[in-house]
Amino acid sequence: MLRTLLAVTALLFSTLVGAETLYFTAIPDQDERRLQTRFEQVADYLADTLDVEVKYLPVKSYAAAVTAFRNNQVQLAWFGGLSGLQARRMVPGSQAIAQGYEDQFFRTYFVVNTRTGLDKQRELAREDLMGLSFTYGAKGSTSGRLMPQYYIEKHLGRDSDVFSRVGYSGDHSRTLAQVQAGVFDAGAVNYKVWQQAIRDGVVDPAKIKVLWETPPYPDYHWTVRGDADARFGEGFTRRLQAALLGMTEPELLNAFPRQGFVEASNEDYQAISDVAEAIGLLR
Repeated sequence: MLRTLLAVTALLFSTLVGAETLYFTAIPDQDERRLQTRFEQVADYLADTLDVEVKYLPVKSYAAAVTAFRNNQVQLAWFGGLSGLQARRMVPGSQAIAQGYEDQFFRTYFVVNTRTGLDKQRELAREDLMGLSFTYGAKGSTSGRLMPQYYIEKHLGRDSDVFSRVGYSGDHSRTLAQVQAGVFDAGAVNYKVWQQAIRDGVVDPAKIKVLWETPPYPDYHWTVRGDADARFGEGFTRRLQAALLGMTEPELLNAFPRQGFVEASNEDYQAISDVAEAIGLLR
């Protein structure tokens, strides 16, 4: 009788484990419709590859993505360098497991409205930017806030001492729209979003241009919670990593856009941690 009861219990337990749903989210770095399309495709791919139910949970802000990860509302997230660091600090044992090939040497573009009369520069010049209005992206963005603020402080001084007005658009798509429309004279944008906007004809080169680009730095990546194996079964994190590295379908890759995915580790983002701590965005 006891043996039968244990067998039934084990069966029920394995059924429950098998019924677990993997939830994931992503920082809302650009137009919501584009993100919805991209990550619903990813959800379908992961579900087929891992043989588990997978659902994408959209969020409205970078902070909300980190909070969802901390609260175990999601077990996997597509973070930027800074948001990934914040999330992993809140959930011990969590790991960066994959990044886009291009994310190993990411860049930020400083863009300007053409009415400024500025041309592309090799170095940021205080005299050219002095008195202009400037917008970052989201406050928690690596490419839209952390790295551009770092390089502004390195080359120009405090942003409030250089620019007549400093804003936060909320995401890269809005940064492009606001600079192109002349709401702000200049702004910082993810270079991948800029390249995609050029391909899609969203930006008008007669109204907006690239002024300067940062040196490369590590950025976007997939982070999984440290308790994923306990929830989904031994070896799940390894299988998940393999599935992410195995995303080779052009339709999936073009949605990011990335040429492929490579392994990542927490140590890859030490430089981002150092910068964030240096300018007071990570303590």
